[in-house]
Amino acid sequence: MSMEALVKPRGYTAQLRHVIDDDSKVGEARRAAQALANFEFDAQTAGRVAIVATELANNLMRHAGGGEILIQTLGTEGATALEVMAIDRGPGMHDVTRCMADGYSTIGTPGTGLGAVRRLADEFDIYSMPGEGTVVMARFGKELAVRFGAICVPMPGEVDCGDAWHLVSQDGRTAVIVVDGLGHGTFAADAAQAGIGAFTASPWEQPQQLMLLAGAAMTSTRGGAAACALLQSQRVSYSGIGNISGALISRDKSQGLVSHAGTLGMQLRRAQQFEHERPAGTLLVMHSDGVSARWSYKDRPDLFAHHPAIIAAVIYRDHGRERDDATVVVVA
Repeated sequence: MSMEALVKPRGYTAQLRHVIDDDSKVGEARRAAQALANFEFDAQTAGRVAIVATELANNLMRHAGGGEILIQTLGTEGATALEVMAIDRGPGMHDVTRCMADGYSTIGTPGTGLGAVRRLADEFDIYSMPGEGTVVMARFGKELAVRFGAICVPMPGEVDCGDAWHLVSQDGRTAVIVVDGLGHGTFAADAAQAGIGAFTASPWEQPQQLMLLAGAAMTSTRGGAAACALLQSQRVSYSGIGNISGALISRDKSQGLVSHAGTLGMQLRRAQQFEHERPAGTLLVMHSDGVSARWSYKDRPDLFAHHPAIIAAVIYRDHGRERDDATVVVVA
């Protein structure tokens, strides 16, 4: 009997987010990344993580005038990955390949940063557009069974994130949920975690049943919105209540996924489930209303060549709303 292949990180919901707007913030990001790596990996791997966090944070200051470093763990206890993501809205790169070469720099510094990051990371991807900025992903540890990416950050000024997500994969099936507690802060986070708890207890229930289970679990909280998708073979089963947006996107088209009006944790007697075809190469995108639904895959068709974590980060960077928690999950 196969074991569960992939789960949302144990004990972590939101990413560690470091706004790099001063040289002193570089050290803070490095220490945070290394502390998390020390908990998960051996000293050698933790050292690689620290170097990469330093290089990426330095690049944000030197080349983009600042940006964000996001750090999170993914996977199970037996197959853990740590992800360091750098996001900026700087000048971007006209020639990414040239900028990756050791010795190249646009500002006269040694220019070894991105080349070193690529060599030190176990998994690496980069996306850059002139005039729009750059996103870099570096992962360490085990390669995960499902290609996916996730951004989950609290509203600026908040410590607790009122959004949460969870993903499980087993025997060719993948189930994923996104929950948005009403409002933001601690009480919203409590509501979101209650919904996640219902999912983790029975992840292979049909999505419409999971909506009812999440609603029951959230009755003692302020409530919220959620959506769940079950992916198997070339089909997607989907159910949502409230303001979670979902879409199936490919190079040729985009299909929105329906969520019904309502609030989990309040009176909810039924939920509706929809079935969709999911041809090869189709991405599932789900996000909370901390991200505008006005994004369009047609704006950047070249994104499809990149890792889902890069896609999630670009959607968050370009369409995230600072007045709310923000979550984006992209599953390949």
